[in-house]
This record gives sequence, structure tokens and C-alpha cells, in this order.
Amino acid sequence: MSTPPRSETRKSASAESPREHRTTVRSLGARKRRGERFTMLTAYDYPFARIFDEVGIDVLLVGDSLGNVVQGLDNTLPVTLDEVVYHTRMVARAARRALVVGDMPFGSYQVCAEDALRSAVRLVKDGGAHAVKLEGGLGAAATIRRIVGAEIPVMGHVGLTPQAIHRMGGYRVQGRGEAERSRVLGDAHAVEDAGAFAVVLEGMPADLAGEITERLGIPTIGIGAGVRCDGQVLVMHDMLGLSDGFAPSFVKQYASLGPLVAQAARSFADDVANGKFPGPEHSYR
Repeated sequence: MSTPPRSETRKSASAESPREHRTTVRSLGARKRRGERFTMLTAYDYPFARIFDEVGIDVLLVGDSLGNVVQGLDNTLPVTLDEVVYHTRMVARAARRALVVGDMPFGSYQVCAEDALRSAVRLVKDGGAHAVKLEGGLGAAATIRRIVGAEIPVMGHVGLTPQAIHRMGGYRVQGRGEAERSRVLGDAHAVEDAGAFAVVLEGMPADLAGEITERLGIPTIGIGAGVRCDGQVLVMHDMLGLSDGFAPSFVKQYASLGPLVAQAARSFADDVANGKFPGPEHSYR
């Protein structure tokens, strides 16, 4: 009897019910081996992190995407380590089940491995992160190895890497064509060989991401990389319909909170202008 394709046999544990125990780097690896998909969302503050944690989201990423969705910047490059530490501290305070991953922003790990280690230590010691994430493949391998050697788990990130926006000439899909495909595959293997516990695959053809997922022993987390990855991640503002402007084609919007928030604000303004708020029930006696 033939075995069904791997993509058809996999299941999602987090979709069934929130788990009782903390997600760890080891438990994510075990879930890959069992064929269980998992979830990751970005979070930047206590209220949303608490909600995501309570419903069973497995990993909370304090992404440098905060530059785009929180600070209103055009890209992630100006985000500082201090800013990521600040937001990570809030998210870590809310997380009871989820693994909290702090993103290492541009400039915090590129100069040398020792600088990178100091940045990672800050995210764990001051921010409360359980792991850190950094972008890059073969060129980042020595840095990953140094951080992992200091007992700090590292999540890699290959394919479309937003911190390399100037080199790539924009947010362009990576891994098309044989040479590009070989490069991305090599980057993914380099990240695993350096000791990363997982790797984000961003902006690449679905078949390439599927091949990487099959080849690697560590979990893959897709964003714009198709369904065959071990986990999936979205930026919370995109998922909730809170983003301003263009949304990538790979985003699925699960709610449209922007118009609801706008309507609530308009209703508040109208009530104040018309003397309807505050009413007697909102006033002290």
C-alpha cells in the first residue's frame, strides 16, 4: 500500500487546543519528527502577546518588523537593539506557553561574532527571550555557531531577508533559477550545520521550501514559502487587518480590525461632541 504524501498526513496540534506546557526548541524538533505543524506570530506588546499565548500560538516572534508596523518606517534597517529588547520584555511577560524569540536587528550581529553574542545575551538577559533570530545563511554560520556555543538557541532566516533589501534590490522572491536555488539550499544547510534549532524560509518558490523542509532535520517556518514547511508565521498586523498600505500576496487576513477600530474612534468622538459621553453611569457620585 502506498504511503500518502507527507503534506497530506500532517496535522496541527495548536489548532486542536492550547497546550498546557511551554513550547521549547526541543519540543518543536519533536513535532517536526511527528509531522505536526506549528504556528508563529509576531507580537510587540503585552495585550496581544497574552491573547496569542492563551489561544495556543506556539512561538511569539518579536520581529524587527516592528519598524514597519509599529514605527511606520519603510524598512527594518533603522530598528535598534534597545527597541527590540524593550518590546521583547513586554511579550515575555505575557507568555506562559509560547516560545519567545527576539529578532536581532540590523547592525547588532554583522560586525563580528563577539558583538553578535553580546546582542544575543541582552535579548535573553534583559528582554527575557528564550531564543534569538538572525538573518543570513552561509555568511552568518560562524555567528550562529558562536551564539549557540554560549547556550543561546538561534533561529535562522534564509531566502528573502529584509535586512538585505538594498543588496536584493527590493523585496524580491529568492531561489528562482538553478544558481539561486542552489544558493538558498546551501544557506539552509549552513544554518542547520551551525547549530540553529529552526529556520525561517521567506519569499521563495513553494517547491524549494518543500525540498528544504524534507532535507533538513530542524523545523522550517514558512512565510511566503508554501504549505510544506513545518510551521507558518505571519506578521500580526497583516493577519488582523491593521496594516497600512500594501499587503504581500502570501498574507491571509483573518480579521479586519482596522475599520472596526476606526468606527469605534468615530463613535467616541461623536458621543463626546454630542454630550453623550460620559453619561451618569460613567460618572462618580
